Amino acid sequence: MARDLVQKVTEAANALSAACLAGMMLLTCADVVGRALGRPVLGAVEVTGMLASMALAFSMPYAHRARAHVGVELVVMRLGERPRAAVDLVTGSVGTALFFVIGVQMWEYGTTMRRAGEVSMTLRIPTYPVIYLIAVAFFLFALVYGLDVIASVRKVIGRSQGDAP
Repeated sequence: MARDLVQKVTEAANALSAACLAGMMLLTCADVVGRALGRPVLGAVEVTGMLASMALAFSMPYAHRARAHVGVELVVMRLGERPRAAVDLVTGSVGTALFFVIGVQMWEYGTTMRRAGEVSMTLRIPTYPVIYLIAVAFFLFALVYGLDVIASVRKVIGRSQGDAP
């Protein structure tokens, strides 16, 4: 049940990432055409940067769940199922902790930017909402890693997911 909910949230985050990417494309095209006509889009560079940051952050949890990342497994692929699960347990635990800490630090950075009243240079858009969204994406990524850790623990101790109460 929790895995299904996380799967849906991860897919929604990926859709948000795709929307950010589409927005970057449209904005960049409009800016290029506008520049050719002597009327560039004001703030296109800063908005594109914000959209790129969000596209990257919100695509990472989905990419991890889909195993779309590049992994070096020359040694690990030769191990049995339990030793492989033990390696996954260690790397998953480190990944969970790392991305949780990054999420906390991003949230604190967003709070600092909010309190300081920090805005973008050209359009004067507050930057903290984007930073908070990126922090949420990192928390989601940590959750996805955490679910992998649970699955690895079950494999290490010899229980399948169907055995769980």
